[in-house]
Amino acid sequence: MPNPKTVEELQEKAAIYWPSEIAKQEKSSSIIPLLIKTQDSFISVLHLASKDPYDWTKILDFVEDLYPNLFLKHLCILSDIGGENLKRFAVDLPNKFKYEDFRFTFRGKDYDYKMESLFSGKKWSNPSLGLDGEGLQKRFDLTDAIIDVSTLILFGSLSTNDFLPEEVEDKCIIGSMLGDRPKLEKYIKERYIWVSRITGGATSNRMGHLAQNYVKERLAQYLPSWDFSQTTIPGISQNAGRTDIKFDIVGKSPSDNYWGIEVSFQFTTNSVVERKAKLAPDRQRLLREKGHKIAYVVDGAGNFERRSFVKDLIDYSDCIINFSDGDIKRLAQTMEGGN
Repeated sequence: MPNPKTVEELQEKAAIYWPSEIAKQEKSSSIIPLLIKTQDSFISVLHLASKDPYDWTKILDFVEDLYPNLFLKHLCILSDIGGENLKRFAVDLPNKFKYEDFRFTFRGKDYDYKMESLFSGKKWSNPSLGLDGEGLQKRFDLTDAIIDVSTLILFGSLSTNDFLPEEVEDKCIIGSMLGDRPKLEKYIKERYIWVSRITGGATSNRMGHLAQNYVKERLAQYLPSWDFSQTTIPGISQNAGRTDIKFDIVGKSPSDNYWGIEVSFQFTTNSVVERKAKLAPDRQRLLREKGHKIAYVVDGAGNFERRSFVKDLIDYSDCIINFSDGDIKRLAQTMEGGN
């Protein structure tokens, strides 16, 4: 099958939307949409739990869309307390809480709380607490560990213990706003605007890697004798040999010929698109001078709206394909026939 000459030819049988395998992986790893969707329920639970520091444990039973591990995930994201923090706390804090309970002052009253899970061998990790992508797709029961971690994050800044980690004292401030709904709601919504901005680039990066792995795995199936473990090609440099050019995928044939492969789907940012298009002529020239070749994998509704970008890649590629299984197979056949 010949290489497409126009954007229309490349688009004709394109996937346009994410293949189901990638969409499934993304669903398990992206939690921001789920947090935004349940944000109002989270705020309501905290508002209703403003009189007693433990009321939230009872209210969660009556909230269908905000299960215990998702409630805790909200707290972790808003306080910027992640899995690495929690694992470290689980190692360090038992020696401290061995001699005294978690003590905090809430609305003028002192409370002593025993961190039961720290002494029962329970792990404070994302998988065990149901805080990872897979865990958040299902409801975890309200375990001692979830209650302990939630209580620490809610009231850490109100604690009178003098041995808590600095990040607990500085970041675990949500409990101090309970009872002041406008202040609490403003804080949560502003934090999620910030989190969404931060994770926007991370989402693009993550989806880019998922797309690259998808293509690499398919090519490895079609070309089992090829090596796809590298990201650079010997002798292909952008600055007179000082730095080798990195490609999304590199395929090395049994006869030591190389293909550099660049992957672009709809989550690719404008800056990435512009960079790939600008570099296309020089990359093809450099590779051909060494007897190697370059291919592009381009798909997604967003990319096909950038027609001049796609046309540049068509003009300066040895093979250009979309994400359809037929096109990936065509790339493999082209690579095998021209190695």
